[in-house]
Amino acid sequence: MDLDLWISKVKEGQHLMEDELQLLCEYVKDILIEESNVQPVHSPVTVCGDIHGQFHDLMKLFQTGGHVPETNYIFMGDFVDRGYNSLEVFTILLLLKARYPANITLLRGNHESRQLTQVYGFYDECQRKYGNANAWRYCTDVFDYLTLSAIIDGTVLCVHGGLSPDVRTIDQMRVIERNCEIPHEGPFCDLMWSDPEEIETWAVSPRGAGWLFGSRVTSEFNHINNLDLVCRAHQLVQEGLKYMFQDKGLVTVWSAPNYCYRCGNVASILSFNENMVICKNFDIACKIMRFLYCWGWYAVSVHICSDYAGTLVVL
Repeated sequence: MDLDLWISKVKEGQHLMEDELQLLCEYVKDILIEESNVQPVHSPVTVCGDIHGQFHDLMKLFQTGGHVPETNYIFMGDFVDRGYNSLEVFTILLLLKARYPANITLLRGNHESRQLTQVYGFYDECQRKYGNANAWRYCTDVFDYLTLSAIIDGTVLCVHGGLSPDVRTIDQMRVIERNCEIPHEGPFCDLMWSDPEEIETWAVSPRGAGWLFGSRVTSEFNHINNLDLVCRAHQLVQEGLKYMFQDKGLVTVWSAPNYCYRCGNVASILSFNENMVICKNFDIACKIMRFLYCWGWYAVSVHICSDYAGTLVVL
């Protein structure tokens, strides 16, 4: 595998050949299977929320936060669905994981699921771009190997959704069987689907999966596990970043600007460096870049976009 060549191809708007994608997926599965359910990560590291197939905005994220391997990253899941370029997003993240396995950590989100991707776009996108469902099968097989969480310097827990009434300690997270489709209930499901709410303890989630959990639950979980912070994604935040509860023991990070190309939100990434936590906001990638990428002219668009800096381009 020529990973550097493949990275360049995908950044320039080309897809890997089907057999290349299969080889990549098998290679990354061998890396992921060695990772813990609670993968230890050391700072400095930058934490990212949902991407949802917004490839050009992912490129803007790397421009904002720094490129791998100069910057280490944790991506907290929901790479696919809803956006136009889920395949490219997941492919480039797999390539970076293959090329720099120690510099990028990929967590599973609730959309890393066979069931959801057949409804929210990734399955149809793979069919359209490859002419069959094989690419979707290769990628969804990788989903089952993605880790559930990461812990930064032993004090910051990163997870896609939130907490579970069945999980009081991090050690309980370590023994969850993750190499399967996300179940409809139980601790694995809750970690993917739960949301914080301005309540004390637990409430039924309107999503139909996971739970709503409150301030006391969060502070007790942090105290029991010697954590300073729970860092999660899963919910759109118009400002890109939102701390919750009086002790600010939980933060939501959202990294898909103008979500679904209509929500008008900004995006954020959160950098942890020694004793400093820095929030970096970014907006959508240049509109003309998105247009040209769709026609396979991404490399040219980078130059054009620099010429249009500060100018509104309506397409």
